[in-house]
Amino acid sequence: MKYLPLVWRNLWRRKIRTTFTLLSIFVAFLLFGLLMTIRTTFSLGVDIAGLDRLMVIHKISIILPLPSSYQQQLKSVPGVEVVTHNTWFGGVYQDPTNFFSTIAVEPEPYFGMYPEVHLPPEQMKAWLADRQGAVVGVDLAKRFGWKLGDRIPLKSFFRTKSGSDIWEFNIVGIYQGDVGFDNTQLFFRYDYLDENRQANQGAGTVGWYVVKIKDGSQSKQIATVFDDMFANSQAETKTTTEKGFIDGFAKQVGDIGAIMIAILGAVLFTILLVVGNTMAQAVRERTNELAVLKTLGFSNAKVLTLVLVESLFIAVVGGGLGLAAAWAIVSRGDPTNGLLSPFVLPRVDIAIGIGLIAAVGFAAGLLPAAGAMRLRITDALRKA
Repeated sequence: MKYLPLVWRNLWRRKIRTTFTLLSIFVAFLLFGLLMTIRTTFSLGVDIAGLDRLMVIHKISIILPLPSSYQQQLKSVPGVEVVTHNTWFGGVYQDPTNFFSTIAVEPEPYFGMYPEVHLPPEQMKAWLADRQGAVVGVDLAKRFGWKLGDRIPLKSFFRTKSGSDIWEFNIVGIYQGDVGFDNTQLFFRYDYLDENRQANQGAGTVGWYVVKIKDGSQSKQIATVFDDMFANSQAETKTTTEKGFIDGFAKQVGDIGAIMIAILGAVLFTILLVVGNTMAQAVRERTNELAVLKTLGFSNAKVLTLVLVESLFIAVVGGGLGLAAAWAIVSRGDPTNGLLSPFVLPRVDIAIGIGLIAAVGFAAGLLPAAGAMRLRITDALRKA
């Protein structure tokens, strides 16, 4: 006898019940794929952040600037390789909803400090030759249809010396960061900002410093040296590793990873109960048939296997389709036009999803299968 046709007919004995069970599992693993994608979006930036890069910000708040004179003092500390700075610009393109990360930087030091960001040499050369030059991430360029040579206006809280809040930039480069780096940012030259902003808007100051050190294991000691250096000054500092800084910043909205795991745990536990109840009902309805199978020579092991295969089949079909649908949705790209970049479903999470599908199918069918295996022929036929 072929066992798979027998399993198939048993599954569709109650078509509506089986259909709704499959849909429940489908939705659960579709949700799993999408939530793991969102979790990855919030965690990848933290994962690639360097332990050998320190962030030096104002002790009170990152929104308060630091003097540009600090740069030379930071460079003088033993163990420091490179010091550069970033300044938040707050650029908006055409409409207030078109907001994205816009940062004034020192081109060569910044990109030299981040080897995971790739900008063609000829574009870097063009950037250094153009005071108003800017480079944008590939995802940001795709979002607005920008290309090399475009001239774009950005509105900022900074005002030019003429009193305007509109700044003009020339797109001279398009960078591509490795997986985990934000490709939705715009970088422009700090000297262009500092020379053209009004004096009362922080001339001679920067937003924060990024310091690359020779030995990441010395990060705590060097951070303490930095903060002690500027203690009791008008702009005291707070220094942490880049990884710690980004992790803390992300957790201002909550521990996204823990939230995602908690939601998924509740959903999968519920689905486990649903599938388990479905299988228990299916076994109860077929008590006499199972007894007949045993009478015909089916061993306890075969009966156990048949019920487990039914449970696994429901889990694999429903869960597999759910994961496939999640992958298809994610493969279409970020639906928020860059707000959730990078928008990817990692292979490791797909593998975890497959493992969870098998676990749900096995766990849900184990108790009903064990009950069917222990079923005594005489008791089952008497009840029938």
